[in-house]
Amino acid sequence: MTGRLQGKVALITGVGGGIGAVAATRFAAEGARVVGCDLDAESAAATEAAVRAAGGEITVMGGVDLGDADAARDWVDVAVATYDGIDVLYNNASTQRFAPLDVLTVDEWDFTMRNELDLVYYTVRAAWPHLKRTGGGSIVNVGSIAAMRGVEFMPQNAHSAAKGGVIALTLQLVVEGGPHGIRANVISPGLIETPNTAPMLADPPERMRKVVLDRIPLGRHGHADDVVNAAVFLASDESSWISGANLVVDGGGSVLG
Repeated sequence: MTGRLQGKVALITGVGGGIGAVAATRFAAEGARVVGCDLDAESAAATEAAVRAAGGEITVMGGVDLGDADAARDWVDVAVATYDGIDVLYNNASTQRFAPLDVLTVDEWDFTMRNELDLVYYTVRAAWPHLKRTGGGSIVNVGSIAAMRGVEFMPQNAHSAAKGGVIALTLQLVVEGGPHGIRANVISPGLIETPNTAPMLADPPERMRKVVLDRIPLGRHGHADDVVNAAVFLASDESSWISGANLVVDGGGSVLG
């Protein structure tokens, strides 16, 4: 590693597994002091132990429900109390419900909004005064190509709307944060292999292969490192004049429409 995040205080949500665990490991290896959280206390502790065993600096809070504004604020306050500031806020955590429009319940819609859009707003709102106080920083939000197109293989109406909201919110953060040195950008992944998607990708349904996998110009689905590489760049000073970008990480699939 090259120390691209040396000395930065990086808050990362959803570090218990998947992309979040990879992000915590990579950010720490690049020199960041990581403050993570996850709803699952056991998996959060496992990531913390693994990063420390590798020589990284990390503090993780488990059992944190970021869909609760007070819990989100408490987590941010721990980071500030520990390191007296924030340089990076990486909003990785999300969970959702999928169902056709006439099957999805109102509760499932509300659940998706709470756990994909509200939690981003809550963490940003909690971090905002600290970012202003210290002269700025980098906010990295996770969108999705689902916010930019419909798909035939997944009834993703709530997910699409929530991620569209994340992208729109980010654009406003750019305008309000710019005078304070706060940058905000989005990473919009395509189909990424995670613990949740791995079984499906190991034996993909024929329809998914036809309409998704066979139509990725670079010829493969994504991996966690593909997303984290983009996040490291947007968190680092290498992107110091980039704000308002929506960095699509999908192997080129979305250009085919």
